[in-house]
Amino acid sequence: MSQELIPVSCHKIMQSNSYTLFLLDGETKKFAIYTDPQVGEEIEDFLSEEGTSRPKSHDLINSILKGLDADILQVIIHDVQDTIYFAKLFLEHKLKSRRTFLEIDARPSDCLTLAITNNIPIYCTKELLDKAIGVEN
Repeated sequence: MSQELIPVSCHKIMQSNSYTLFLLDGETKKFAIYTDPQVGEEIEDFLSEEGTSRPKSHDLINSILKGLDADILQVIIHDVQDTIYFAKLFLEHKLKSRRTFLEIDARPSDCLTLAITNNIPIYCTKELLDKAIGVEN
């Protein structure tokens, strides 16, 4: 991906019975990504000190990556079409002295959950930031 990348921070996560909202801050504009309410519940469980008795999807992904000796490097939200956002997860896989870099298409909700739970940087492309509908906080 050779486009200009803008660092994005997760400004706020709001949850209702019908959706989870990620309010993302891309330096010059805040924009919102809506997803399933279960995503907010997973993040809430992660942030609570109690945790959960059963592993969630991001726990499974983290276990698989650990078993494969792969690390998440970054998340890039790169496109929006009709209010649907698209993202990529960038991984580094180590096998003996060889390193392989992987670019995986993924839902932004999965990418954001993995980024938040693993303290991984989130970026968006300048083109996406220009196209995204800004929201007031």
